[in-house]
Amino acid sequence: MSHFYGTLQGNRGEVTRTGSKNSGITTYSASWNGAIRVHVYADKDGNDCYRIDQTTWQGYGVNKPIAEGKIGEE
Repeated sequence: MSHFYGTLQGNRGEVTRTGSKNSGITTYSASWNGAIRVHVYADKDGNDCYRIDQTTWQGYGVNKPIAEGKIGEE
């Protein structure tokens, strides 16, 4: 059973993808200048967590962490 869900809306409509507690789910939103990667996963204690990074795409951009934490906490 899926634990994580992701949706993407673009030119061809919306799609949904899923991930388990073991796999997590990772998304990329990219431009010609780089990309943003969002990884949602369960940590070793079973907490749902996220990590957001700026990353390279097709040789452009930088690798830089933006944010990370537990989902549902401020």
